[in-house]
This record gives sequence, structure tokens and C-alpha cells, in this order.
Amino acid sequence: MEIIVLLKQVPATDSLVAIADDGVSIKTDDLNWVINPYDEFAVEEALRIREAQGGTVTIVTIGPDKAVEAIRTALAMGADKGVLINDPAALAADGLGAARILAAAVGQLPYDLIIAGQRAVDDENFQVGPAVAELLNIPSITLVIQEEINDGTIRCHRTVEGGTVVLESPLPMLFTTQRGLNEPRYASLPGVMKAKKKPLDTKTLADLGLDAGDFSQPLVRIQAMRLPPERTGGRIIDGDDAAAKAAELVRLLHEEAKVI
Repeated sequence: MEIIVLLKQVPATDSLVAIADDGVSIKTDDLNWVINPYDEFAVEEALRIREAQGGTVTIVTIGPDKAVEAIRTALAMGADKGVLINDPAALAADGLGAARILAAAVGQLPYDLIIAGQRAVDDENFQVGPAVAELLNIPSITLVIQEEINDGTIRCHRTVEGGTVVLESPLPMLFTTQRGLNEPRYASLPGVMKAKKKPLDTKTLADLGLDAGDFSQPLVRIQAMRLPPERTGGRIIDGDDAAAKAAELVRLLHEEAKVI
């Protein structure tokens, strides 16, 4: 089975994020970059399916030179090969633009199954995976916590509000991951050494048959970034007893906070 994992490199969630001088991006010099956590589930599930079904796992991502680190980590986990789309125009793409680029890259590869994280923790738009499936004209199922593959059909357990729903789809198809699907493995030292020898192709938009000019005006653009307002300090309410303190609290909520 030919499995493709759509992966993104993002700042670690414990990174201290600061706004850059241009006011529309973040400072990246001191950030720790990692595989998007939901994409780790995708890599792990792809490896488990390959172990059960046979085949190969290919990692596809858009990013600068640094994104090679994320691909190498996935290769060290056990993936077979990687594709990096490294193009200045691609780096500026919005969610739909990224989906168009990834769909073009995937269209050049053999695939039976595509797995992606449900979202990237940096932009949180939930858009790329389903949009790739739409552009490739294949089915998609999102927020998957369990899957089984039999005779060219995949059955997915998908989370919904208050429970789960079970959906079936023929292959090829795309599904996105949810927490609970698996526990991603760590890259072993032998895996890290093997990853250095595994194939990793770098492509531009021209290599994918795309015109960089088509991505110069994304539909979604960041107009400004601002930090949230600083929280004011807490306030201690004085009083002779609990009843007096409660009365003062009610007065403050009514007269100053105006919430009651």
C-alpha cells in the first residue's frame, strides 16, 4: 500500500512567541521547530498500516530548508522517503494555496491512502487536509480516532459532539487524525542513522507544473498581529466577616464590573 503523509513543521507549543518588527509575522530566530503534533499521529498511523499491509510511506511537506529536519525526524521514525516543496511563493501561501500545492505534489506520486493532521497548531485553520482531498477528487474523513482497512475499503471512527460515528470509504481516500488514534513512537538511534540515507527530493512550484504568480495574492492575508492585553492584578476584598465581603463583592460586580 502506498501511503502519503502530509506534514508541517511548526514552532513547539512551549516556545515563547514574539511579534516581528513587520507586525504581521513572528520572530523565528530563537524558536524550537518540531513536527506538528497532529501530524505525528499521521506518521505513526501510516507506519502501523504499512507494517500490517506492506508498502511505503512518503512524507510530503511545504517549507524552507529548515523543514528538512521535520522530514528527517519522520524518516527516523520509519517513513521511507520524503518530498520537500521549497519555493518562496509556496511559503507565502494560505491554507487553500497550500492545499493546491500539496495536491499537485501528491498527484505526481502513487498513493492508496493520504493521512494528515486535523490541523496545524500554528494557524489552526483545519482546511488543508480536506481541501487536498477535494482537489484530488477523493473522499475524506476528518477527526479519526480508529481505522481498519479491508479489501480496498477503510472504516473510520470519527469523533462528533457527544460521541463517535463510523464511516466507510473506498480507497484511495484521505483522513485526518485526532488525539486518541495512537501514541507516536520515538525515533531510535538506528532510525536516525538510517534516515540520513533515505531519499529526500526537493521540488519547486515549477517542478509541480504550478505558476508562482498564482500564489502571489492569497485569499487570506494577515493584516496585523497584536498581543492580548495584559491582565490586571487581582483584588482583595476586605470586610469584617464573610457576609460583609460577599456584599462588597456583589456591589463591585454590579457597579464597577457591570456584570450583574
